[in-house]
Amino acid sequence: MNFLRRRLSDSSFVANLPNGYMTDLQRPDTSTSSPASPAMERRHPQPLAASFSSPGSSLFSSFSSAMKQTAQGPPAGLLEPLGPSTPVVQRPRILLVIDDAHTDWAKYFHGKKANGEIEIRVEQAEFSELNLAAYVTGGCMVDMQVVRNGTKVVRSFKPDFILVRQHAYSMALGEDYRSLVIGLQYGGLPAVNSLYSVYNFCSKPWVFSQLIKIFHCLGPEKFPLVEQTFFPNHKPMLTAPRFPVVVKLGHAHAGMGKIKVENQHDYQDITSMVAMAKTYATTEAFIDSKYDIRIQKIGSNYKAYMRTSISGNWKANTGSAMLEQVAMTERYRLWVDSCSEMFGGLDICAVKAVHSKDGRDYIIEVMDSSMPLIGEHVEEDRQLIADLVVSKMSQFLMPGGTVPSPLRPWAPQTKPAKSPGPGQPRPPTQGGPRQAQSPQPPRSGSPSQQRLSPQGQQPLSPQSGSPQQQRSPGSPQLPRAPSGGSPNQGSRPGATLPAQPRPPVQGRSTSQQGEEPKKPAPAHPQLNKSQSLTNSLSTSDTSQRGPPSEDEAKAETIRNLRKSFASLFSD
Repeated sequence: MNFLRRRLSDSSFVANLPNGYMTDLQRPDTSTSSPASPAMERRHPQPLAASFSSPGSSLFSSFSSAMKQTAQGPPAGLLEPLGPSTPVVQRPRILLVIDDAHTDWAKYFHGKKANGEIEIRVEQAEFSELNLAAYVTGGCMVDMQVVRNGTKVVRSFKPDFILVRQHAYSMALGEDYRSLVIGLQYGGLPAVNSLYSVYNFCSKPWVFSQLIKIFHCLGPEKFPLVEQTFFPNHKPMLTAPRFPVVVKLGHAHAGMGKIKVENQHDYQDITSMVAMAKTYATTEAFIDSKYDIRIQKIGSNYKAYMRTSISGNWKANTGSAMLEQVAMTERYRLWVDSCSEMFGGLDICAVKAVHSKDGRDYIIEVMDSSMPLIGEHVEEDRQLIADLVVSKMSQFLMPGGTVPSPLRPWAPQTKPAKSPGPGQPRPPTQGGPRQAQSPQPPRSGSPSQQRLSPQGQQPLSPQSGSPQQQRSPGSPQLPRAPSGGSPNQGSRPGATLPAQPRPPVQGRSTSQQGEEPKKPAPAHPQLNKSQSLTNSLSTSDTSQRGPPSEDEAKAETIRNLRKSFASLFSD
């Protein structure tokens, strides 16, 4: 074997071998030797000419092939996902329903999802079963202690939305949960109806004041509101204008706290009861009703009901009554739509009215989302409320979605800006440089005139102002006569100088302009620096008038200076 290797190294022997034979002899025997053996690698070294013939070209070829693969894109195998992609499951949103246990709201929200993909978990409890802690940045943490099937259930959670179906305040039952409403509002939770409106509905005279606003806006024909008198305590309750009269004490529901008074003696007795209750009271004329009317609105769904008392009680909402659904008229729709705009908007509300025996209607009350559901379509109304809540939750949970602020309708309306009076600063107006270029005299209220009153001084009117205001900006300055007052009179804030007679300026010829004195007159004490300098420059340019080319150049220079100074001092 060594002999063959020595012979192969001889060039003359290799040259006489047939084609292909040399490579077979030079190639190591793969069947008998392992290329992984270090000894064989040392024993059979590769020729240097074959392995490191051109290091630069080898490196360049490797780099070129890598660039080609990058330009063509990654291999097809890398584009395929390594495994099945798992969808991102968002956490379920918690809906807190404040209502009694007689209505199971979980079944009405079963299968419903906010935005079609977010689960809704319903937590239901009464106001008396709730407690909470609200934070500035941490939202609101609610503690719930309820009894379900004899078992006490205690849970703590952070609700994402609230549905209020219970009164937050009632004097009759001694329940005052306004602090819970404040806590939920403190935590910034959206609700149906809004927590702002729920808190405002904790006082019926407060709500009635909103009805008075609607009454004054629409008029008694379109919005017939019952006449009512409010007393903060018993002291001003001396007598009623006519009898019988209905006295309502404090804030209560379902006909509680309402008394019909027939004469003056009974009225005095009721006044003593108001003194013991230590609360406010209202009186309104008794209406001999034929039936009651109730118009309810849930989202965009309207229903009207007529309730006729059977038991003979003057309160149609107590005792036995016959209830039937009536047609929804435009008159009823106007009532409930007008009331749904109070307190920033009511998603759920109802208007109660009385139809007297003489054929007239009287609106007596408006209810919010805590109104009881009546009639044959209670299940449908509950489903409508559930759909409304899901829609509101979807709007709130959308990226960038926010609940409209209830304070927006009560924001002050923007009025057009008026010219400031004496001592009132005016914000800087735009267009000052363009106003200085105008050849017409400035109008009252223009930026050039408003700049005449720096530091809250009173602007001068064209009738009583200085001659600089009454002529065009391009006209030369006239010498003004000294005022009869003291020398420091013009430097006092708010001091006005008497108007001085002067020759007419408008329509003068060029020869008259050349007769003006060369020395500029002293500026008005209330003029700012920009106008004083502009007027002095215009006077000197007029007196030193040269060829037309020089006049044009000087005029251009003056216009540029006006622009610079006007923009500087207007800022």
